[in-house]
Amino acid sequence: MSQVGGVTTAVALRPRSVMVLVVASVAGLAMFGWPLLFEPAPGQQDAQSPMYFVLLLPLLLLVVLAELSEGGMDAKALAMLGVLSAIQCGLRALSAGTAGLDLVFFLLILAGRVFGAGFGFLLGCTSLFASALLTAGVGPWLPFQMMCAAWLGMGAGLLPKRVTGRREIAMLAAYGVFSAYFYGALLNLWFWPFLAGVDPSGEQGLAFVPGASLAENLQRFFWFTLLTSTGSWDTGRAITNAVAIVVLGPAVLLTLRRAARKASFGRAPTFGTRTVRPVTSGPEPADAPVRSTE
Repeated sequence: MSQVGGVTTAVALRPRSVMVLVVASVAGLAMFGWPLLFEPAPGQQDAQSPMYFVLLLPLLLLVVLAELSEGGMDAKALAMLGVLSAIQCGLRALSAGTAGLDLVFFLLILAGRVFGAGFGFLLGCTSLFASALLTAGVGPWLPFQMMCAAWLGMGAGLLPKRVTGRREIAMLAAYGVFSAYFYGALLNLWFWPFLAGVDPSGEQGLAFVPGASLAENLQRFFWFTLLTSTGSWDTGRAITNAVAIVVLGPAVLLTLRRAARKASFGRAPTFGTRTVRPVTSGPEPADAPVRSTE
């Protein structure tokens, strides 16, 4: 276990792990930005989404296998991952995302901050997947939610480590606001052509235009996401993240850091020696020999 500025590395990111994370992230960005890379036709959603789901899961499995095979994740880190994922399931079932009220992200950000970028990435994947099973939220959108949440957890672990106290809470609250809009924009991007439509003529202001320049389609997407989610769902999620981090953040950070210190991730147990004096029936002399047992 390594700890810098109050940030504990529960999952060590070694060279192969970093390489797999980079590959998975690049593939994920391509999946989110496919409307800007390809020319979808109306009615292709059912054909495309399962393919993305199949492509994403092996990448996520490779991330986990790389961590385990290189010894970057011990049993204690795995147990902590399971506990926090279970709590995330309860928080998501409790809030349900109504009007942007979603309590999943504030704990993800705080856990990523305490346990490091690798743990935050894994927690984002497992918590969204497990909570989707609990809330019947499984669908073509799930892999996108998992990847985006994983990036948010990883980003929390990469924030400046020397920031502490009130400045740390303010930084995490600002990151929570950013996370809300980032999450909403990326999730909008992948299904934008299916919801706003495909308009080769370019007459519809919010529709995707095949063959148009990147700047033109980005401008259309900006107005689409601004009108459909930024001013409503995303803003509600941003307020929820900021308020939860400011109000609950100090206590949750203290609890998580205390658990991290007790867990001593990555540290093998050691067994010390103790001295035992021989048992005698009479008074013990001052120069009695001492036996050492292990």
